[in-house]
Amino acid sequence: MPIAVYMLGLAVFALGTSEFMLSGLLPPIADDMNVSIPRAGLLISAFAIGMVIGAPLLAVATLRLPRRTTLISLITVFGLGQVAGALAPTYEILFASRVVSALACAGFWAVGAAVAIAMVDFNQRARAMAVMIGGLSIANVLGVPAGAFLGENLGWRSAFWAVGAASAIALVGVLTLIPRIPLPAEKPQLKKELSIYGDRQVWLSIAVTALAAGGVFCAFSYLSPLLTDVAGLSESWVPTILGLFGAGALVGTTIGGRVADAHLFGVLLSGIAASTVFLVSLALFAATPAAAITLSFLLGVSAFYTAPALNARMFNVAGAAPTLAGATTTAAFNLGNTGGPWLGGTVIDLKLGYEATAWAGAAMTATAIAAVTISLRLHRKTAPSRVITTSSATPNPAEDITKSPSWK
Repeated sequence: MPIAVYMLGLAVFALGTSEFMLSGLLPPIADDMNVSIPRAGLLISAFAIGMVIGAPLLAVATLRLPRRTTLISLITVFGLGQVAGALAPTYEILFASRVVSALACAGFWAVGAAVAIAMVDFNQRARAMAVMIGGLSIANVLGVPAGAFLGENLGWRSAFWAVGAASAIALVGVLTLIPRIPLPAEKPQLKKELSIYGDRQVWLSIAVTALAAGGVFCAFSYLSPLLTDVAGLSESWVPTILGLFGAGALVGTTIGGRVADAHLFGVLLSGIAASTVFLVSLALFAATPAAAITLSFLLGVSAFYTAPALNARMFNVAGAAPTLAGATTTAAFNLGNTGGPWLGGTVIDLKLGYEATAWAGAAMTATAIAAVTISLRLHRKTAPSRVITTSSATPNPAEDITKSPSWK
């Protein structure tokens, strides 16, 4: 495996840390910017909105551009976005910096995946992509808790400076280690790829992904104040518990990736149902520290357990449009990451308490289960006549996985 692929994984570590670290920084950001915690939570939605917009647009717009130059440009813009966030004098500037960083993040995912694939042999494609996605998992295990730790001890701006430093290291790695990648031989037929949006199964997949992700992040985005204000834990516990969520995510991804190919709908139904149960339990037992800690880990497991199946399902129903299939999945995940924190902030504003974010999240995941059930019924009706099935979406299943710009 070329060392350049591991450098891309380091870059993804920085991207993922920036995306998720605000869950442990909302209280100090809210205090410093003189805004409410729900309004500070919109910063998480701002990043997700940038990902929603950037994933499909940049996946298409950069296809004919030099890969190495594009990566250099995107990681530079991302790093500058972190610096702008660290120096932001007002909430509005911080919000804008999150959107710009997200656009660069989405583009880097799309182009970085293509570069990783181009640098390895055909039978190493899945492994190369696993290294990149591994950077995201490690971000949840180490980067997010580290950001919370820095925020508690050195101020929330120090977390942005740290991610900016990691981005600078990644930039040096891209400059020195990423080779020049030949341009694509021919431009994809966008009209053909856009036709996938006429398939109701594609829209059901988008809905399931957005609702499943949004339900979990409705509660996760406000986990820090829930742990301190409801469970009664000290702020020093927050980085550790965020690390437990990340460890659960790593466990869930590993298990889900092993069984999703053979039992795709089974993984979707069981994983989303488990998230629903855990969210309801968190709402009921949030005041019990041991329960809140345990459920944080279990939510990480269930949320990421379904991620491989959600990606695979989109490629199954939109396999004729490889350029947009992965980008659409990324956008769908981030629709959930936008709507979830917004809904959580809304119930907090209604004075329902931080535990109400878990109730709202459970309502979203329950709706996702209904959408999966509808999709399964349609699949059973049309499966005999469909060319693309769960086990034969493409001649090479690994190729499907590697075409996705992210686990999202």
